[in-house]
This record gives sequence, C-alpha cells and structure tokens, in this order.
Amino acid sequence: MTFSIVGREILGDTVRFGIAASSSSPAVVARVAHLVPGVGAAASQNVTDPRLGRRLLDRLAEHGDPERALSEVVSATSDIEYRQLTVLGLDGPGFAYSGTGTLGTHATATADGVVAAGNMLSGEHVPQSIVDAFLSSAGELEQRLVSALRAGLAAGGEEGPVRSAGLVVVSDVDWPVTDLRVDWADDPVDRLAELLDVWLPQRDDYVTRALAPSTAPSYGVPGDE
Repeated sequence: MTFSIVGREILGDTVRFGIAASSSSPAVVARVAHLVPGVGAAASQNVTDPRLGRRLLDRLAEHGDPERALSEVVSATSDIEYRQLTVLGLDGPGFAYSGTGTLGTHATATADGVVAAGNMLSGEHVPQSIVDAFLSSAGELEQRLVSALRAGLAAGGEEGPVRSAGLVVVSDVDWPVTDLRVDWADDPVDRLAELLDVWLPQRDDYVTRALAPSTAPSYGVPGDE
C-alpha cells in the first residue's frame, strides 16, 4: 500500500541519500525508510518488516555491494514473499525485489542513483514515472524527491487515496538533516511539499547549531536574544 523513491546525490566529497514515500496507511515513513550516512539507503514495504531495511544496510556496510546485499537478505529471510525491498549504495543503480505476495498491481524501476517501487498501484507505469521525474528534476535532493513523489501521484499513484507521506535525507553528519512527516491527511504529498518549503531554508542552520552552537544563527523566537 505504498510507493516510494530512494535517491542519491553527490556534492563534491559528500554523498547524500534520501527516501520519500507515500501510502494509504498512516505514518508510512516511520516503517519504510532506512538510511545510514556514508553507506546507503533502503526501503522495506508492502507487508512491511522494518527489520529488513536495517539488515540491508548492515550487509551493504560490510561489502558495499547493494545487489549482493539484497540477494543476501532475500535468501536469508523467512516470509520474504510478502516483502518489497529497494536498496541504493554509494555508486551505481539501485536494486529492487518484489515477492510473489506483493499486493495488487506492483512494479519497480531503477536507474543510476535512484530506485522506485510500489504496490497496490493504479498501474505498473507509476515507478518509472517517479524515476523519470527524479532524473529530470533540479534543485536540492529533497526537492527532487518530492517532485518525483508528486509525479508518481500524478501518474495515478496508489489505486486508492494516499493518507501519509514523508521525506528523510542523510548527508555528512550522524543524523538525518531532513526528516519530515505527514502522518495522516487528505493531501499528504502537497502538505509535505509545504513543509519542505518551510524547512529547507533552515536545514543547514540546524546542523550548525549542533556542531558549532556559538556560531549558530538565532532561533528568531520571542526571548531569543
């Protein structure tokens, strides 16, 4: 009951990873998105087992090969036929797996630096529409991921209405530099885009506040002098 995108952006020596997802279920990103700075990103969806995202990234951290990591997790996991998984590493394309028990119309699409997957879709074309939008978009990684999610929705998205959406990005610090959630709404993707408009101009300031608080900008709230 989910469609998602995992994307990569390389800026000089920094590799950024991000995941955006939407679903008819509540709080989708809390279960689906898994990212480790400097390693990669993975999504675990369909009849979701959140443990599988962490296992994918643990394997990826060991040897750096996302295709091998996916094969290892698939071959070692019981009930794998119910799962839909994607994974992306430091270079090359993303990789995807859809078990035989994946719900409804389902599909995946991959390219260099991106992978998309979905289930309970309006059509098998949706993940490719997501990937195409990501590759043709410009701006920050967060903006490109949300643009791609919107393109998936415009292409038909899920067969029914979506109710939650989220976006997580990791960069060169030990925590997500962006982590935005709309956990239950009639228009979660549009609301996620609105949240991003508020967040993005402040994103780097919050990193500065963590690493060098004496140089951080003010919070701009009453009492902050």
